[in-house]
Amino acid sequence: MPVAWNEPQAAEIVRRHAGQEGALLPILHDLQATFRCIPPPAVPFVAHALNLTRAEVHGVVTFYHDFREAPAGRQMLKLCRAEACQAMDGERIARRILDRFGLEWGATTPDGRLTVEAVYCLGLCACAPAGLLDEAPIGRLNEDSPDELADEIGA
Repeated sequence: MPVAWNEPQAAEIVRRHAGQEGALLPILHDLQATFRCIPPPAVPFVAHALNLTRAEVHGVVTFYHDFREAPAGRQMLKLCRAEACQAMDGERIARRILDRFGLEWGATTPDGRLTVEAVYCLGLCACAPAGLLDEAPIGRLNEDSPDELADEIGA
């Protein structure tokens, strides 16, 4: 469940970074930590506070994959799509995992339990295909992985 937008709270976050060189990214990170995403009202609010256009702020939010415009699920599964994982049948395994949860890349299950995102190299090439579940590495994903992941997250 997202935390409701709170303008005084957002103003305090902006105030903490006032005068800081390159304040936009730290402000966005703090907003996301507070609200679990960058809520729509944050874009014009931050733009006004930093004397930027809404397009500039929106561009940063949408460029960096770690910023979300909607809250992520309670658990996050990141699946590697880089070359080593692809060479080890990663695309097929990833598709099976997505299908098991009824998701596409970047989506969250309707119950808010899980979000699946693509990443491009986790540095786990020796145990490809690989992923991260809530920052815990998972190596050698295989045919059984979709059901094992479902058991692990309680889906």
